[in-house]
Amino acid sequence: MAPINVVVTGAAGQIAYSLLYQLAAGNVFGQDVPINLRLLDIAPAMGILNGVVMELEDLASPLLSDVLPTDQPELAFKDADAAFLVGAMPRKQGMERKDLLAANVKIFKVQGEALDKFAKKTVKVLVVGNPANTNALMCSHYAPSIPKENFTAMTRLDQNRAQAALAIKLGVVVDKVKNVTIWGNHSSTQYPDAAHATVEKNGKVQPVPEAVNDESWLNQTFVETIQKRGAAVIAARTMSSAMSAAKAAGDHMRDWWYGTQPNQFVSMGVVSDGSYGIPKDIVFSFPVTIKDKQYKIVQGLNINSFARSKLDITAKELEEERAEANHILQQ
Repeated sequence: MAPINVVVTGAAGQIAYSLLYQLAAGNVFGQDVPINLRLLDIAPAMGILNGVVMELEDLASPLLSDVLPTDQPELAFKDADAAFLVGAMPRKQGMERKDLLAANVKIFKVQGEALDKFAKKTVKVLVVGNPANTNALMCSHYAPSIPKENFTAMTRLDQNRAQAALAIKLGVVVDKVKNVTIWGNHSSTQYPDAAHATVEKNGKVQPVPEAVNDESWLNQTFVETIQKRGAAVIAARTMSSAMSAAKAAGDHMRDWWYGTQPNQFVSMGVVSDGSYGIPKDIVFSFPVTIKDKQYKIVQGLNINSFARSKLDITAKELEEERAEANHILQQ
């Protein structure tokens, strides 16, 4: 089998460090799929990146066909099949989201242009670097020859956090909880929604709201815990989530590559088509099913008035981010 070309940006960073092991181990694209790794970072990080390359060599993974460390986007993105856009200005404690946006919009413009020129038109692009939703939108905008649906933002970390929190609450193993939804932005306005989730407990499958039987916990404690989890990790660790973010990036891309399980959906930030009354042309997290590398937004889920208010708040934030990003790029 011919190797696939996989790009990881910010390759000398913490998230990439965990992600690269997953890629080399075959956890994402499969145990029988060889990979050409293209590792992109900024020039000052090349020394560290060379150390990462040494470690990749020392893994002795038969799946690593070729590894190229570079600070040149045109080399990294050439004929790319899949790209993990991890590299971004990291969020530090006390940093405003607007500051983060200003620093990162320009990075994703450059990467969008490079993808447009050098990557395959079928490339699957996952934006991990924050603010991920708006970075993905900007990246797509500057790669007009690649379909918009090939650009996604990662909300799988939020989904995994929500799934884990519900599993702990219900006293089950995490894979017994299914179909938790993250709506909206990968930010503190996101809406983690357990209304359509199920849990298998004592051999019986039931709706999560019925199993939890505590509406105020689901609408307040659960929602706020997931919304603030990233900040809580930063406060405790003095750095943002890395190991869990890398795992989520692998989960997201594996499902995009191989499809979702029957009767299951996952959360992905995708360009809105107007589903659920969400404004078009923002990258919004929806529940999706995936088949043949194509996702479809799950339709027909009941949205009550509480959920509607949450969806409207996070959509408004994304519209504001889009306007701010466009303003920065026009300066």
